[in-house]
Amino acid sequence: MGIELDLAGRVVVVTGGTRGVGAGIARAFLRAGARVVAAARRPPDEPVTAAGRTADFHPLDLRDAPAVGAFFTGIADRYGRLDCLVNNAGGTPHRLLADAGPERHARVVELNLTGALTASLAAHAVMTEHRTPGSVIMIGSVSGGRPSPGTAAYGAAKAGLESLARSMAVEWAPDIRVNTLVLGMVRTELSRLHYGDAAGVAAVGRTVPLGRLAEPDEAGDAAVFLASDRAAYITGASLLVHGGGERPAFLDAAAASGPPPDGADRTRPADRTRPR
Repeated sequence: MGIELDLAGRVVVVTGGTRGVGAGIARAFLRAGARVVAAARRPPDEPVTAAGRTADFHPLDLRDAPAVGAFFTGIADRYGRLDCLVNNAGGTPHRLLADAGPERHARVVELNLTGALTASLAAHAVMTEHRTPGSVIMIGSVSGGRPSPGTAAYGAAKAGLESLARSMAVEWAPDIRVNTLVLGMVRTELSRLHYGDAAGVAAVGRTVPLGRLAEPDEAGDAAVFLASDRAAYITGASLLVHGGGERPAFLDAAAASGPPPDGADRTRPADRTRPR
């Protein structure tokens, strides 16, 4: 028996929903039957469509708190309800910490963490006023759980986003569920800026156990699941969508040193000394 994820009649806001991962998430919700509002600072190059349906676009800068509040009030007035907020908007340039002043790094934190908090509070007010059991989904990153040289402020913000989600899940239960999708590398129209041409993207994909980068719509499918009734008992959780993560570097280093001599202990030193 298949798992039916029918979100017909539900209203979903996806921040940063006009391109890349956000557009993939918006398409997945459209396929599930939801009405989707893609909120972003810039309009999409082309409408976000799926299953013969199109997401509505609304310009929004998450760093403008009054505008965010007015936007969500407008959602309630226009659609009569709000069922799910996906906090996807974010991103960062590659910048070593010492190469910029604190104000530059603070802007990265503001967009990736404070903006999600601002939107979540506004969504909470609408869901509470309209007595709509809802869901908030944070789009996190593996950068929040490992060193992120060149994107340190982004990694710190994503770590904070997971912590924020867990606290929200406790404070806003039982009516509003809050979860995090922890994404690994996703192939988008901007992948070439990070990984180079198609050969570079493929080479990076081979470092992932599943052998490739994720597609934006695969992140979307996971978001739809968390927003659906099939996830009714899931809150405060972090769902890893990273293809198995990153192969530990010590495995390749050990393999490069060649096989052990006959009769030697074949347990690699890294395996014997690694804390458990």
